[in-house]
Amino acid sequence: MFRGKKYKDSSKLYDRSAQYDVNEAMDLVVKTATAKFDETIEAHIKLGVDSRHADQQVRGAIVLPNGTGKTRKVLVFAKDAKLQEALDAGADFAGGLDMVEKITKENWFGFDVVVATPDMMGVVGRLGKVLGPKGLMPSPKAGTVTPNVAAAVKEIKAGKIEYRLDKTNIIHCPIGKASFGAEKLTDNFNALMGAIIKAKPAAAKGQYVRSCVVASTMGPGIKVSTAKMIG
Repeated sequence: MFRGKKYKDSSKLYDRSAQYDVNEAMDLVVKTATAKFDETIEAHIKLGVDSRHADQQVRGAIVLPNGTGKTRKVLVFAKDAKLQEALDAGADFAGGLDMVEKITKENWFGFDVVVATPDMMGVVGRLGKVLGPKGLMPSPKAGTVTPNVAAAVKEIKAGKIEYRLDKTNIIHCPIGKASFGAEKLTDNFNALMGAIIKAKPAAAKGQYVRSCVVASTMGPGIKVSTAKMIG
């Protein structure tokens, strides 16, 4: 695989085979983020569970203490007074069947998160095949199916992120921007790991946190030591 000069230079700053403690890893991930834009820092956490089994699913949401550095566009499915509540709380879009039609007919995806009131899930369910594969389907576990749409919108705008296993039993999550600096990224990472460890399924056997890597958008992956992570 071709790697650019900046990537190769960044790779010289650390030992690829070493596992670093959280503080060191965040320091290195900031130093290796050398692109001309403010790179997003992502954590990739491999868990010792099997996502094919319903009792080993790991999914939830958490408000990162320092936010994500990205303003996410929120679409709310609601009706009557809840529509205005959502817009007053900062929702970018709110509606019902009109939004379903816009998505299905215009192939419109100008949003990052979908929130719905429980009474709208019959309507939103029609979009399952479109929203599901994109990870946009609202869910009670993630707090995105709720009668309290205003609180949900405010939390998302404040930096709430959803974490969930992919098919290879890895969770991929943004934990901030390179401009945050190591300290704020460490706070966000620790909050995310705390939530994931709390969400450990009873059916999980053996080592829960198998491996963890942090990386900037264009930078190399830095391995984080899992020795101190419970589970």
